[in-house]
Amino acid sequence: MTELKKQHGECGKGCINDTTIHVDVKNYYGRTLKKTSDLKSKACVTTSQPIPAFIRQALAKVHPEVTARYYGCGTVVPECLEGCRLLDLGCGSGRDCYMLSQLVGEEGHVTGIDMTEDQLAVARKFLDHHMQEFGYRKPNVSFVQGYIEALTEAGLKENSFDIIISNCVVNLSPDKRRVLSEAYRVLKDGGELYFSDVYSSSRLSDEIKNNKVLWGECLGGALWWEDLVQLAQEVGFTLPRLVTANIVTVDNKELETIIGDYTFVSATYRLFKIPDVSNNGCMVIYNGNITGFEECLDFDAWYTFKVHEIVDVDEEVASILTHSRFADEFTFQPPGTHAECNVQKSKVGTVNPFELVLQLDSTSASFGTRGCCGAQPQSSCSK
Repeated sequence: MTELKKQHGECGKGCINDTTIHVDVKNYYGRTLKKTSDLKSKACVTTSQPIPAFIRQALAKVHPEVTARYYGCGTVVPECLEGCRLLDLGCGSGRDCYMLSQLVGEEGHVTGIDMTEDQLAVARKFLDHHMQEFGYRKPNVSFVQGYIEALTEAGLKENSFDIIISNCVVNLSPDKRRVLSEAYRVLKDGGELYFSDVYSSSRLSDEIKNNKVLWGECLGGALWWEDLVQLAQEVGFTLPRLVTANIVTVDNKELETIIGDYTFVSATYRLFKIPDVSNNGCMVIYNGNITGFEECLDFDAWYTFKVHEIVDVDEEVASILTHSRFADEFTFQPPGTHAECNVQKSKVGTVNPFELVLQLDSTSASFGTRGCCGAQPQSSCSK
């Protein structure tokens, strides 16, 4: 796994070299997989879940050839996107980039980075098509060939992005710490890493990690979820906020035999680059001005903000909301401003995706089918 394949080392600038894993992943996604049906498991397939109408409409405008080369384990569409600069780690054929380019608008910008030439060729092929389809006078999407472990080497500037997304890609990297560190570096203060990925119930054996098919199928490189929490905080992010979680069904007897007793989930987390988490808790009122979330905002698995409802949030959530792009979307008031009977109490939720799935199973809820205002722990939102 540590063998190096020199591909970019001639420049003398310390560029990252291809590890054996990088080469194997490039071959798997560039040559072995030509369409979604070529996958050998269900790990890299988005779970079925209700998608808001405005996102469905954006996806419907993405060219079918781009969509056919899409592989992902979740829907990575954070809220409050208008005018934002957004980066997609491991953008592949560009499906999420083109969908999100409509949501950030012509004044926003989406950059996709991927190391696989074949995938980027598909993405770039339809750039003009999509800009014409969206009615934009100038492109608001660009694609960069490079490694998610070396964003600055790929020409992406520090402190330059409002949001970073990633859809089932971090698990494919041999150096997750470096991925998170680079993401932290290029995010602006107050920026967010909002990403879906596959996680394991415990640290994986070498047999599983060394299996090329399992790695390519997003299982062999899956992090133990506790390692994600530790790595995220070590590089400077806030404690990860768990948004969604679904059990991964492999549905391949040969691969299931190799996996044995390990279990996997696909989960979405949001990590924030917040310079100061020393805020006291406070009362917040959601103003209802975010497109697509006018009635309520499911911030994570534990906090649902219903328009004009008073919510008591802890100091971490208060810091996130006041130091991020969400600051203008809420009214902030000191604790104790309102009568206790009118206040939704702050919640302490798990960051363990397996625990969340069990909790939802125990209440006959399916987290994979939750949309805004849908079933979730202690949600006060209803349709």
